[in-house]
Amino acid sequence: MAIINMLQFPFVQLAFVVGTLIALCCAGLGYFLVLERYALIGDGLAHVSFAAIALSLVLGATPLWIMIPIVMMASLVIRKITQSAKLHGDAAIGLVSSVSAAIAIALASMGHGFNVDIMSYLFGSILAITTTDVWVSLALCSLILVALAILHPYLFAAAYDREFARANGIMVDRVTTVLILLTSLTVALGCRIVGTLLISSLIVFPTITALQWVNSFRRSLVMALGISVVGVLTGIILSLSVNIPTGAAIVLVNAAMFCVAFIGRKIASR
Repeated sequence: MAIINMLQFPFVQLAFVVGTLIALCCAGLGYFLVLERYALIGDGLAHVSFAAIALSLVLGATPLWIMIPIVMMASLVIRKITQSAKLHGDAAIGLVSSVSAAIAIALASMGHGFNVDIMSYLFGSILAITTTDVWVSLALCSLILVALAILHPYLFAAAYDREFARANGIMVDRVTTVLILLTSLTVALGCRIVGTLLISSLIVFPTITALQWVNSFRRSLVMALGISVVGVLTGIILSLSVNIPTGAAIVLVNAAMFCVAFIGRKIASR
């Protein structure tokens, strides 16, 4: 009954809709990012989002419209550094992440009076969801999911055997670049609900939880999508019930599901 009562509030309905869309995008992209060993890119782009949010608050602009182009450009910078500077993905992510964090702190110190806004973006807040956010999220998440549906054979081939994929005419570098660009869009959108500090966990947790149970590509991908949606919706309900930040609740639920899957697999393997 308590859950039914919650669903009567418009802001909860909006949070459920946007949360489900973000969950599907994060799990779909996260599966291939984990296989490509780019799992930490969500964390790096989250730091970039933090800097973009601070900039938008200083300028008095809408954060989402500032975040999307800046985060997408940062993802391309990470990709370019990885290719040109002969660095591994995690090193390039670390460079961009640390610089972005420094810029965010500098901008936050310049602005006065928006500490509450910063906190809501750091840890996520369902109260920040507006009707405009829902429509923008619906449009962009639909684009991301359609792109994933079209590209998943190429992403799968590139993740498992890059040389074999190249031999079969797949442009592996371009496919990876598209994957990173789609991830940057998802991170920018996800900052509303999960928060910049925790969005990367939503990219990683569903995939590693699903892989505890199954090794099949299709089944583990479908399971990761389901786990992600359940984790987000349960986290939103938990945050409303016990009055904790939405992002923290979502991550705790995902962590609990991973622990159950990990322990269950260990028991089953005995």
